[in-house]
Amino acid sequence: MANEDVVLTHQGVKELEQKLEYLKTVRRLEIAEEIKTARAFGDLSENAEYDEAKNEQAKIEGEIVMLESMLRNATVVDQEDVDVQRVNVGTTVKVLDKEYDEEIEYKIVGSAEADLSTNKISNESPVGRALLGKKVGNLVKVETPGGIVKLKILDIHR
Repeated sequence: MANEDVVLTHQGVKELEQKLEYLKTVRRLEIAEEIKTARAFGDLSENAEYDEAKNEQAKIEGEIVMLESMLRNATVVDQEDVDVQRVNVGTTVKVLDKEYDEEIEYKIVGSAEADLSTNKISNESPVGRALLGKKVGNLVKVETPGGIVKLKILDIHR
């Protein structure tokens, strides 16, 4: 992900900054303490606790580098500038799933913010990509792993 542009909303930037701060201040200290405790057990060549703590440290440091890179290369979408005439990153779109006759609301976000459990879908996902640029009233056919899904756009808002 190094040097790739990342699309984020202001909320997404805030969440990544909070996660980065937590990793740098809290987790780093916790891992350092775990390493210190494991060292006290003696011979490091056969010390599983030490190896585990060092592996966790490497994982945390890698995540910190990745988050810093994402934030450095982020393209931030300003909610106030989002055109609600068409589906864009930063809009919430209400659709009708024609097969199940069910209304669903999705917030279109960059891939770094996607979270299906809160109906935040990536602009790079099949559904997100198919909805981008469409207007209220458009019928969109999306090829998904489960087959073709037909969605009618009912509403677009911030």
